Amino acid sequence: MGREHTFDIIVLGGGAAGLHCAAVAGQRGRRVLVLEGSNKPGKKILMSGGGRCNFTNLNCEPGHFLSANPHFCKSALSRYTPYDFLALVERHEIPWVEKAAGQLFCERSSKDIVAMLLAECDAAGVTLLTDAGINRVDEGWSVQCAHGRFASEALVVATGGLSVPKMGASGFGYELARQFDLEVLPTRAGLVPFTFTGEAHDMMSRLSGVSVAATLASPERSFTENVLFTHRGLSGPAALQVSSFWQPGEPLLATLLPQTDLLESLVSARASSPKATVRSILAKLMPRALVLELQALFFDDVAETAVAELSNDRLTRIGESLAQWPLKPAATEGYRTAEVTLGGINTDAISSTTMAVKGRPDLYFIGEVLDVTGQLGGFNFQWAWASAQAAAEVA
Repeated sequence: MGREHTFDIIVLGGGAAGLHCAAVAGQRGRRVLVLEGSNKPGKKILMSGGGRCNFTNLNCEPGHFLSANPHFCKSALSRYTPYDFLALVERHEIPWVEKAAGQLFCERSSKDIVAMLLAECDAAGVTLLTDAGINRVDEGWSVQCAHGRFASEALVVATGGLSVPKMGASGFGYELARQFDLEVLPTRAGLVPFTFTGEAHDMMSRLSGVSVAATLASPERSFTENVLFTHRGLSGPAALQVSSFWQPGEPLLATLLPQTDLLESLVSARASSPKATVRSILAKLMPRALVLELQALFFDDVAETAVAELSNDRLTRIGESLAQWPLKPAATEGYRTAEVTLGGINTDAISSTTMAVKGRPDLYFIGEVLDVTGQLGGFNFQWAWASAQAAAEVA
């Protein structure tokens, strides 16, 4: 790089949004510098999707995003769609698979997406510096980092949120926003497992590793997918999804095997298997370890009783308990394991078409640092690509 420290655009953050923005802007002929604070770019991409990166969702709609302004994401998402990003993936001949409806994953590894983004940046002449801890940012733009001082016409902030600090996450983007008088809405961990205390914790710890289909409902939203018991509490897709809507202190209501009428299964067994017990009937439908814990909670007094000997009222109460199992989380695991950060920079101050600060066509915020958070399933990556594209086309 010699002594040339001046660029057209400086991008702070070498994650999904930052790398895509840099590549697209570079392709427009802009001289772009990416400053990444950690020792390598794309760390969260590498760990995402169990190492396979759920890089988009074909069913991407604004309704899958949480924001104080639910309309803000519409423009960018409509102009850069999942099919646009998929075209890029296919151009690089990256094999992909569709798992749950619309969720696209790398067939081999998340490394393929990082390699693609870096190849795009390289082809566009982008300069990328890692271990580039930022010390100071002055208007103009002048950025002082571990590698020296750099100047640019435009600044793009793609520093992400607070989730997974071991990957280098920090609140730097929020601090920068406040430096330029932008409001930062309260943040909290999203798409994150729940923790429990007391007897509920002990029970879930005993069930660690057990998974079952369930509907998990907070007072605001419910999701029907698998839940996974852990040594600390409750995880799995349904738990992660509902965590973004849950508020501390609120109860959760679990409906086990929501596609199966458990009460009907118990009642019909009277005729087909009159000597069967509730435990033996349920053990054919869900993991035995879970059935034993449910027995202790809901039907220990009739554990050895044949189903034919139980009254309609008793069977109904057992069925209702399995359909409305109240759970009271103590908390979530927090940013340590959260996939996303809820809240962030108030989008009222940001142009929804360019991601520039209103009245400041030289300052852009993209990706997770903004108050736009997707549900589980590739939506957050699509927001990263779409918001990055919107900024890159004009910065």
